[in-house]
Amino acid sequence: MPAGFAVPVEALASLRRRLAALPARHPERTALMRSTGELYAVSRATLYRLLRGERRPRDAHRADRGRPRSMTAAEIERWCEIVAAMKVRTTNRKGRHLSTVRILELLVAHGVDTPDGFEKLEPGRLTASTLNRHLRRLGYDHARMIREPPAVRFQAEDANALWHFDMSPSDLKQLKTPPWIDPDRQGAPTLMLFSVVDDRSGVAYQQYRCVYGEDVETALRFLFDAMSPKPSADDAGADPFQGIPSAIYLDNGPVSRSAVFRRVMESLGVEVMTHMPAGSDGRRTTARAKGKVERPFRTVKDAHETLYHFHEPQTEAEANRWLARFVETYNRGDHRSEPHTRIDDWLAHLPTDGVREMCAWGRFCAFAREPERRVVAVDCRLTVAGVAYEVDPEFAGETVVVWWGLFDQELWVEFEGERSGPYLPAGGPIPLHRYRKHRKSRREVRADQVEALAGRLSLPRAALSGEADVVMTASRPAAVTPVRPFRDPDPFHELAFANPLAARRAIADEVRLPLAKLSDDDRAFIDALLARTLGRPEILAAVRDRFPQGRRGGVG
Repeated sequence: MPAGFAVPVEALASLRRRLAALPARHPERTALMRSTGELYAVSRATLYRLLRGERRPRDAHRADRGRPRSMTAAEIERWCEIVAAMKVRTTNRKGRHLSTVRILELLVAHGVDTPDGFEKLEPGRLTASTLNRHLRRLGYDHARMIREPPAVRFQAEDANALWHFDMSPSDLKQLKTPPWIDPDRQGAPTLMLFSVVDDRSGVAYQQYRCVYGEDVETALRFLFDAMSPKPSADDAGADPFQGIPSAIYLDNGPVSRSAVFRRVMESLGVEVMTHMPAGSDGRRTTARAKGKVERPFRTVKDAHETLYHFHEPQTEAEANRWLARFVETYNRGDHRSEPHTRIDDWLAHLPTDGVREMCAWGRFCAFAREPERRVVAVDCRLTVAGVAYEVDPEFAGETVVVWWGLFDQELWVEFEGERSGPYLPAGGPIPLHRYRKHRKSRREVRADQVEALAGRLSLPRAALSGEADVVMTASRPAAVTPVRPFRDPDPFHELAFANPLAARRAIADEVRLPLAKLSDDDRAFIDALLARTLGRPEILAAVRDRFPQGRRGGVG
């Protein structure tokens, strides 16, 4: 007989319990093991092997345990699936759902319609306890049905491949001396903490901004500062964190829904990625915060803003100086998984061709323009955000789309698919002794021609008397003007003219003479210049050099 059967399971359980009550090197352990081995005629090593085994007392079960007897296994699994589906279907946002007892009453009394047909349970075939037991055994219990799928952690391979962007109200709430207050709004602006975090390294850049809610204009200003080169907070050298990211990840707030924000990001070549809408992916919780951008918020509020109980910043600039010093220290902290600092990880994983350099502020302002449909007044003026602009006379009385900048005072006008500008803010009314007449536009010239033609038209008498048939000829179809597709990132042709004809018009406006009145040498110079380039700055500089001020046709 094997030694394992010579020692009863109950004796092993009692020995294991008595040994557990003694310290590891207690002398009674040896005596206890020796006496038990002598009692059952087994060696000490055999006794230790039996204690390490899994021979434990087991409960008595029937032979067909786990197999239903009232119906087949396929039927019980089908009813478990239906009950689990009814619990999921009746679950509300507070987690309440139908109980198993109530579902059984409905299935017995009324039945349920399924994709496979009508199902009704016979009375007395299943009880709630039996059904609950099989629900747990087959994995159809409600806790497993509503359990979220496993989370997938991601991390970018390169620095600046993905930035997380978010904003959070500061624990300081408000400054005692805010930089500005909107007189049309109640209360003072909220002190908001703006933050971007690099996905790969965890390097953060944060700023304080006094805003009324989530402001798109302030968000764009902050992102420009984050992407631009910046000095160090402690004068130890330049902060290396900069560049345009490949993608930016943020929530579905007012900033991500703004057309201006998406237009600016498209101009910079940045892909905008947002959270999935709430309830859009089954059991998985969507539209929730991601820890990579929330962790720096918590660190700043726990380790930095708590010190404001001793000294509070008086201005936004002072608060940002203190914050920049702390964030620079945070970036020199340990990486989440690598054996070096966050900023060292960012520098070690830069793209092979380097980061994408941020554009100048002027070009960034050109991208941040908001479209608005307006009607130009008869004096060629329109007012945008309280500022008056004077546009070309051909737009007088027309409904146009104006593109006004969030950060600059330039205005562009779009009419019938063509854009013109920029127009700068106009002054007050022209004094009486300096009155001058607007030059006729192409529309006015066409209107004068039509008016002159209308005066010379005559209709045959037969059109009224009916004495002869009147033959009407069909009019020629209107010519279709070819439209150039939109090209980014120069949608307003501020860097280059759209075509040579537009360049010639600009040159004629610059020299204040029709090009036909210029000499053959000047026209040949212009032809050679346009054949070489269509760049606006280069062409205007060459024209100003060719036609100096004081010369006939000169600039100025």
